[in-house]
Amino acid sequence: MKSSSEFNFDDLQGLLRFGHGKLTDSCFLLLNIKDADAAKQWLSAAPVTNAMANPHLKTALQIAFSIEGLLALGIKDSLIEGFSDEFITGMSGNESRSRRLGDVGANAPEYWDWGGDATQVPHLLLLLYAAKGGIKAWRKKVEGKDFSSAFELLRQLPTLDIGQIEPFGFADGISQPSVDWSQQQTTDTHDRDRYSNLLAVGEVVLGYPNEYKQYTARPLIDPKTDPIAADLPTAEDQPKFKDFARNGTYLVLRQLDQDVPGFWQFIEKEAEADPEKRTQLAAAMVGRQRNGSPLMPESVEDIPGIPSSDHLNHFTYQGDPVGNRCPIGAHIRRSNPRTGDLPSGSNCIFSRLIKILGFGLKRPDEDLVASSRFHRLLRRGRGYGPVLAPEDAVKPNAPAAERGLQFICLVANISRQFEFVQNAWSMSSKFGGVQHERDPLLGHREPLMSGADTDQFNRPDPAGPVLKTCHLPQFITLRGGGYFFMPGLSALKYIAAMPTNRSDETL
Repeated sequence: MKSSSEFNFDDLQGLLRFGHGKLTDSCFLLLNIKDADAAKQWLSAAPVTNAMANPHLKTALQIAFSIEGLLALGIKDSLIEGFSDEFITGMSGNESRSRRLGDVGANAPEYWDWGGDATQVPHLLLLLYAAKGGIKAWRKKVEGKDFSSAFELLRQLPTLDIGQIEPFGFADGISQPSVDWSQQQTTDTHDRDRYSNLLAVGEVVLGYPNEYKQYTARPLIDPKTDPIAADLPTAEDQPKFKDFARNGTYLVLRQLDQDVPGFWQFIEKEAEADPEKRTQLAAAMVGRQRNGSPLMPESVEDIPGIPSSDHLNHFTYQGDPVGNRCPIGAHIRRSNPRTGDLPSGSNCIFSRLIKILGFGLKRPDEDLVASSRFHRLLRRGRGYGPVLAPEDAVKPNAPAAERGLQFICLVANISRQFEFVQNAWSMSSKFGGVQHERDPLLGHREPLMSGADTDQFNRPDPAGPVLKTCHLPQFITLRGGGYFFMPGLSALKYIAAMPTNRSDETL
């Protein structure tokens, strides 16, 4: 096995390894290609940041392409076919996907500011980062004199550094999977029955084994038919081919508009203006206190991938099966249930087998939730809009403004990771045995097909009946989104070197 120091980080774009958190200024650009030749010329010299450690880094540039962008650059059909169906179809590609993602009602693509139909899907996404005060000069340097002839700017997404919080005022970016760059952790289910925060490289980077010990399907190239593919990495699982996607990843981008006054004013009303009740209800909905402290106590057991010194992240939900400490429907519990491969609650393998097969379940909350390690996301988002403290947001005259999150996650399998989490965990009205409620932050409030409402949030109380919060408004609205491919640096060079309008027949 390779050690992390031997991993080929210089071919990865830096965002796969670092969140660029120290580079507080950012600029996210959505572009269309005006001239493919000029675009390739620009790409050939673009100062894209790799994943090599650099403590003196002052700027960073990352590039990702939509399927429309790859087609505009002349990527041949045989290569396009190697990408996942989700990437090819797009986030707003069909009604079924929109329904599964919760992109209905006010979140429906028809209401998006960008990405909602084929004419609004950008070809390129440029992510620029710089140290405080340096983004303007960095953007000017990145674009250069020929940029305008190659690209058309569709939209500049709003971003603003608001510190280590998200717009609702809670500490953010606390829980992230640790990528097993050394490729040392086993993926054997018999050895992985407990939760681990350590994730196989192939879960976030294409071209490497994932948690199933498999290589995710991706575009491969026969070098005999394509001379310029010679500098691409060789496919580990199929050495006769060059791996166009190796060291690349899928990037999911969603612009989430957050109604900060609406959230806190609803909480204030439900708490009857009692500060203690307000704090308790808000923390229950999120799953953490505002300072990031989890509602669960620290685990006394070792959790691979989480150092014991990480007090904000060193916990599981194993000791809280019905949600007395952290409600099952809380936002962070839905986003990462911290489950292992086998159901908890017994050390007896026969008892576990009975539960795996679905027998012996006495309560709805005993429903099994899929193992977390097959559905983790690497988050890289940035907030936007002016800070509005909860103490000010509860006031009737709280200032209105566009506030929210440019949600970004990196995955190797859009369907099994992002779409599964969004559909089966965040938007599901039956997650973990809950009934008629969706994610209290992310969820829409559209009724079920039966007509049953989904606008409630339940908190079990060991001292009495369940505490019900009803008539939740929708606090987060989707303003745009798309699926992108963020290639490795060798693949970027390949794209830039491609002849224009190449086709299978000319090879």
